[in-house]
Amino acid sequence: MADFHVIGGATKAVAHPQIRKIQMSDLRDVLRAGLSDFWDKPSHYAFLGLIYAVVGIALAIWSSGANALPMVFPLASGFALLGPIAAIGLYEISRRKEQGQDTSWIHAIEVMRSPALPSIIAVGIMIFAIFYLWLAAAESIYQATFGMSAPTSVTAFLSEVFTTSQGWQLMLWGCGVGFLFALVTLATTVIAFPLMLDRDVGAFAAIETSVRAFMANPIPLLAWGLIVAVLLTIGSIPFFVGLAVVVPVLGHATWHLYRKLVA
Repeated sequence: MADFHVIGGATKAVAHPQIRKIQMSDLRDVLRAGLSDFWDKPSHYAFLGLIYAVVGIALAIWSSGANALPMVFPLASGFALLGPIAAIGLYEISRRKEQGQDTSWIHAIEVMRSPALPSIIAVGIMIFAIFYLWLAAAESIYQATFGMSAPTSVTAFLSEVFTTSQGWQLMLWGCGVGFLFALVTLATTVIAFPLMLDRDVGAFAAIETSVRAFMANPIPLLAWGLIVAVLLTIGSIPFFVGLAVVVPVLGHATWHLYRKLVA
């Protein structure tokens, strides 16, 4: 049954893969491996990254009106929470390259035929729920700080944020709460999708294994989360164009991070 398969995976039992300890130097290795995978056929991977960029641009346009201005930063920063989903095809390409199989970009779409698809969808729904809760929390923080009135213009909004005590409170609370959402997402999904794609262990086991990996390697994985955030920020300037390179590299690197963490 698909619902049981989501919990228990292909073996109908909850798997508990062995976790390895990693070092900070391993992060350089996985980034180097991710870059190598990207350069192997960059035009194909850039195509996948552009999907992410187009969605990001659409979100920015959708929220460009004055009434939605307070949600621009939550949308842009929270969009990174969806990165693990956007990179699923990239994990498959790295997996195929590792096994010496054809790595044409068309194979990224074959994830849709993976036996782990129910589990992948289940964890994806969880991430979208976290994303929605983050947006709701950000809106609540803004309303608690500035009230229900919308900014009159972009200039007025930026002035209020950077030159008033309410603006600094907004940034302080927003960044603090946003960090908590990012931490939860990192701990529960850092290797969940590659693990499901590779071993079809089920959603519960994938999340549980990610949490165990995080607890066993808190410093390296917090550093990994910071690297991802910084690179996504750089890739978003200007107009998300850099994500066409950053997302594929990080996606491939995440696959190699999974290989480092799970025995």
